[in-house]
Amino acid sequence: MLEAVGAATVEELFDIPPAIEFDGAFGIDARSERETRRLVRSMLDRNDTLTELLGRGHYGYYIPSLVDHLADRSEFLTSYTQYQPEVSQGFLQVLFEYQSLLVELTGLEIANCSMYDAATALGEAATLAERVRETSGHRVLVPDRLLEGRRSTLENYVAGTDLVVEEYPLDDGVVDLEALEGMVDEDVVMLYAENPTVRGTIEEGLESIGDLATAHDALYVLGSDPIALSLLQRPADVGADVVVGDASVLGLPTSYGMGLGLFATREDFLRQVPGRLVGVSEDATDRRAYTLTLQTREQHIRRERATSNICTNQAWVALRTAIHAASLGPHGMVDLAKRGVTRAEDLAEHLDEMTGVAAPVHDRRHFREFVAHVDQPAAPIAEDLERRGFAVHVVGEHEIQVCVAGVSDAKLERFVAAFKEVVQ
Repeated sequence: MLEAVGAATVEELFDIPPAIEFDGAFGIDARSERETRRLVRSMLDRNDTLTELLGRGHYGYYIPSLVDHLADRSEFLTSYTQYQPEVSQGFLQVLFEYQSLLVELTGLEIANCSMYDAATALGEAATLAERVRETSGHRVLVPDRLLEGRRSTLENYVAGTDLVVEEYPLDDGVVDLEALEGMVDEDVVMLYAENPTVRGTIEEGLESIGDLATAHDALYVLGSDPIALSLLQRPADVGADVVVGDASVLGLPTSYGMGLGLFATREDFLRQVPGRLVGVSEDATDRRAYTLTLQTREQHIRRERATSNICTNQAWVALRTAIHAASLGPHGMVDLAKRGVTRAEDLAEHLDEMTGVAAPVHDRRHFREFVAHVDQPAAPIAEDLERRGFAVHVVGEHEIQVCVAGVSDAKLERFVAAFKEVVQ
């Protein structure tokens, strides 16, 4: 290999700045367990203790202790990939139940047993669209308010293809159908929409978007999450071909980066699905048996003929999501979703009663979060709220975004009182 690339040593293959190159010593003083605990505690005590009303892709709900107790069992924590089904039946069954949950929520026939996060799921949807659609198009259309992290990951995914990412506008928090219709033509290979949107609004034109995609033979990809899907229209019923998003709203606290990507699609694309699939069959004694299936298409086997560079998944995190969903049950998930609607609208109503505040900005139904207009500059208001122990997003010169997910009613009452002090 060195001869082929013209290098004399392995070290020549790497360009590591001296300042960060490992010199054989970590430079960390040895400490006793008690000293280490004291040091770590002192570092953690420097963190601000804020009530977070942030949202915008990261949602932290109350997680039942059952999830920790079951997911922390050594059989799960020490497991890597379930290549040996005979010793992994329990884990494989949980992943199968996770897939079944997404199938039921989306109405689509196939769901994999997780992706890295919502951003990689979106990127995989774009490359899948290029492979499966008969059109020779190369344009991928996304909302102009797509989260920056998801947009940049999508750009990375399409960098090695002929695909280009273009934005279409939103109007009053939802898709501007007239503008979108003017942009869609035979060159569009994928059309992506979100429900709820990044500003918390419920998308009202899902079927029209699907009809538009179908008319131009473009893949219709919808972004959502399991809690929202338990209440909103099923993606299959509005024509969606693929559903992506973040499933870590169940089973995982707010993590600001790490997530659990969901990916569901139609059975027509079964052999194009990235990541892992758990299948169920029967063994020689007619007992139900689970196993990873369709593995021959993965990168580590097919190399350049692989359909995806992702050949692993977030198995343990998916396990936590499955446990949390099972503990809630169908009625519990619907109740949790309904609270996301009513509590957001109630909070918006309280803020709207204040002088100099208009909430929500968009005259639509909201899920979990909303944008409020403030007559004063938004940044100083957010800073004042932070000093009072509350964190919100600044999304415009006079706009803040507030999310109620995971925040108790008592803390929301204190937030209202603090907000009133700040704006008046």
